Amino acid sequence: MFSPAKLLFFAGLALACADVVDKETIPSGALVVGSDGDYTTVQQAVDALDTSSTSEQTIFIGAGTYKEQVYIQKLAGPLTIIGETDDSTSYANNQVTITSSHALADSANDDATATLRVWTSNFKMYNVNVKNTYGQADSDGQALALSANAGNQGYYGCAFYGYQDTVLAESGAQLYGGCYIEGAVDFIFGQTAQAWFDNCDIGVLAASYGTITASGRASDDSGYYVINNSSISAAPGQTVSSGAYSLGRPWQDYARVVFQMTSMTDVVNQAGWIQWSSSDTRTDHVTFGEYDNTGEGAEGTRASFATSLSSPIAITEVLGSDYASASWVDTEYIS
Repeated sequence: MFSPAKLLFFAGLALACADVVDKETIPSGALVVGSDGDYTTVQQAVDALDTSSTSEQTIFIGAGTYKEQVYIQKLAGPLTIIGETDDSTSYANNQVTITSSHALADSANDDATATLRVWTSNFKMYNVNVKNTYGQADSDGQALALSANAGNQGYYGCAFYGYQDTVLAESGAQLYGGCYIEGAVDFIFGQTAQAWFDNCDIGVLAASYGTITASGRASDDSGYYVINNSSISAAPGQTVSSGAYSLGRPWQDYARVVFQMTSMTDVVNQAGWIQWSSSDTRTDHVTFGEYDNTGEGAEGTRASFATSLSSPIAITEVLGSDYASASWVDTEYIS
C-alpha cells in the first residue's frame, strides 16, 4: 500500500531526475503497479508502455514482492522505474522485490534466465530489489538477476541477488549508484559495457572459492568495469572463509576491470586475481588494476598479471566527458 504523500515524494524524485513534472504532482501518464494501482504485475505495466513515444514514461511500483520475470523491450523514449521506499538514498529500506527462479538448465541462454531483462536505453531504475533464487551451488549454473543489455542505463539504490552471474552488464554505458550486488561466481560479468559502479556494497556468499567479476572483453575495445569507492564483505548472515574470493578472472583475453578506493575484508585473497583456468589462462592482454584500496583484502602480493595504478580512473574515461548532463545519469548517487 502506498499513500498520496509517498506518491508525491516519488513525483519529486522523478522531477529531480528528469525535470519533466511539477514537484507537487504525480508524473503525467505514470503507470502504477500494486494493490492500489492499475496493474497487478510489473510486466503488465511494461506491456502497456507506448513503444513509439519519444516522451519519458514512468512506472511506479508499490511495496510488495512480485514473483515474475520482467522483460523491457526497446523503447523510443526514456523510461524510469521507481520502487516504493521510505529512503531513496539507499537500498537498505527498499520495499519492492521482483523475484524469479530460472537458470541455464531451463532457459535458452543466459539472458533468458534473468529476473529483469532491460533491452532499452535512456533507462533509470530506483530502489528495486531484483532476485534470482534458482540455486546456491556451482553446479546450478548461470542464473541472472539482471540482464542489462543496452547502454545509457542507470540503477540507483537497487539490490541484486543471485549466486552465479547475478548482474550482466553487457553493452554500452551503464551506472550503478548506491547499489547492493550479491553472489558467488562471476557475479558481475559481461562483454562490451562501460560500467561504473559507485558506492556499491558487494556481498559474497559462502563458497569454497568465488570470483566477483568476469570481464568478457575480447578485443581492444571500450569495454570497462570500474568499481569505485565501494565495499566487499561477506553477505549478511554468511560465513565466508578468509581468502575465499578473487576480485575477478578473465572471461576473455582483453578483460579490463579496476577496483579503486574500495574497502575489502579478508574474504579477498592476497593474489587478488585469478586465471580463467590452469589450462586456459587468458591473462596475456588483461588489465586488472587496483588503486588505493583498503582493508585486509587489499593486502599481500597480487598476481603477476595484475596492475597497481598510480592514479584513479576518472569516471569520464568510462562514461564519457559529458556523462553528467545525460538524462539517465543521476549525479546524486555518485561519490
